Amino acid sequence: MAVLGIETSCDETAAAVVDDGRLLASVVSSSVPLHEKYGGVIPEIASRFHVEYINKVTRKALKKAKVRLGGLESVAFTGGPGLTGSLLVGKAFAGALAYSLGIPTVTVDHLAAHLFANFLVKKRPNPGFPFVGAVVSGGHTSIFICRSFKDFELIGRTRDDAIGEAFDKVAKILGIGYPGGPAIEKYAKGFTRKNPINFPRAYLEKGSFDFSLSGIKTAVFYHVNGVDLSRREISRIAWSFQEAVFDVLVEKLVRACGRFKLTEIVLGGGVVSNERLRVKLGCVCRRQGYKLFYPPAALCLDNAAMVAGIGEVLFRKKKEAKNGFQKKEQ
Repeated sequence: MAVLGIETSCDETAAAVVDDGRLLASVVSSSVPLHEKYGGVIPEIASRFHVEYINKVTRKALKKAKVRLGGLESVAFTGGPGLTGSLLVGKAFAGALAYSLGIPTVTVDHLAAHLFANFLVKKRPNPGFPFVGAVVSGGHTSIFICRSFKDFELIGRTRDDAIGEAFDKVAKILGIGYPGGPAIEKYAKGFTRKNPINFPRAYLEKGSFDFSLSGIKTAVFYHVNGVDLSRREISRIAWSFQEAVFDVLVEKLVRACGRFKLTEIVLGGGVVSNERLRVKLGCVCRRQGYKLFYPPAALCLDNAAMVAGIGEVLFRKKKEAKNGFQKKEQ
C-alpha cells in the first residue's frame, strides 16, 4: 500500500507517492514566475495557485506511480511551518481526499521533511541518529540536534532574515532577478577570487548557534551606492556575499558537532542546492572527520516526496504502537 504526499507550504504545489520507502512519483508545479516581478512570494497569489493546481498534480503523480486511489494507505500533508493560506489548501485537500477513501491523514513538519529527503537517496547509506541537522531555505535557517524522526531539538535559528531570503534581497539590490539564490550563485561563479570584498560575518555572541543576516545585507546595500555595477563587479559582490554567509553557516555546523559530540551533518532546504556551499562544507567535514549528507538538487527544493516519505515512516510507527510494539529507531 502506498502513501500520497501533499506539499503546499509556500509557492510550490506538489504531490508524490511513496511505497515502502521507494519513491514512485514526484510532481511539482511552481508559481515562481507569478512572483518574479515582486521580488518575493505573494501569499495570496501562492494560495490561489495551489487551489488551481493541487488536483492536477495529484492526478499526475498517481498516474505516474501507477497507483489507484484505492491503493493508498494514507495521505500525508505539510502542516507547517509555511504560509497560512497555502497550508490550509493542502490540509483541506488531503483531509477531504482521505475522508472520501476512508484512510487516515498524517501531518508532517515541513522542516523535518526537508531533512528526511536524505533518506530517499538509495545510492548511499542513510544518516544515523543522532546527527546535526540544518534546514537552509528561503524561509528558514535552523540548526537541530536530531535524535529520531520525531525528536528534533532546535539549537539555532535566524533572528531576522533566512539565508535564502537574504539571497533574494541582495539579488534585488544588484538587479539580477528572482529567485536570488540561483542568480547569486551564477554570478559568483564568474568571479576570479582576486580582491574580494570583506563583508561582515555575524557570528553573534560566544557559543550562539543563531544567525543574523541583516548586517551583511545592509553592507551590500551601502557598498552598491555609487558603484558602477558592471557584470564583473556584480560577480565580485555576489562571491563575497556568498562566502561571508557560508563561512558563518559552516562554522556553526562544525561547532555544533563538537559541542554535542556528533559526527554527522545532514542538510535540507533550497539553499543546499548551492554547489559552493556543498564544496565548502564538504572540505571542512573531510578535514575534521565528519560525514556530510545532502539530497540531490530536486529534493532540496520544496517537494512532496519528502512529505510522503516521512509521512509513511510516521504512519507505520503509529500503527506499530497501536498494535502493542514499537520498532527500535534505525
